[in-house]
Amino acid sequence: MEEIARQRLLFFAEEGRLLASTGDTNDFISDVWSQDADMTAIPLSRLGPDFLKLSTRLAGEAIQKFVNYGIPLAILGDVTQPVAQSGALRDFIYESNKGKAVWFLRDADALRGRLTGTAP
Repeated sequence: MEEIARQRLLFFAEEGRLLASTGDTNDFISDVWSQDADMTAIPLSRLGPDFLKLSTRLAGEAIQKFVNYGIPLAILGDVTQPVAQSGALRDFIYESNKGKAVWFLRDADALRGRLTGTAP
């Protein structure tokens, strides 16, 4: 847990159970609630192999659950390779990063910068 710009942010570890189904989303949300966090950050390493395949609808359904419960979500890691393989994913990430509900950022420092207004 870390406080950034008056928000309690739960960073999930690089290793642990995967967010690989819509049911798994509930476990992640429960962890956020149990830590009384305002926002969460999940590393790419914790996402199931189909998460970034938009045709599976997993990303959309999982993200929608976070939105419905009012939990901003940051997905941290290098998405260069999956984006190179999918124009739809590139557009989805671009649009997501313009909002406040979900961001795809390279690392925790980029998230800290975005929250404090010091991002390049």
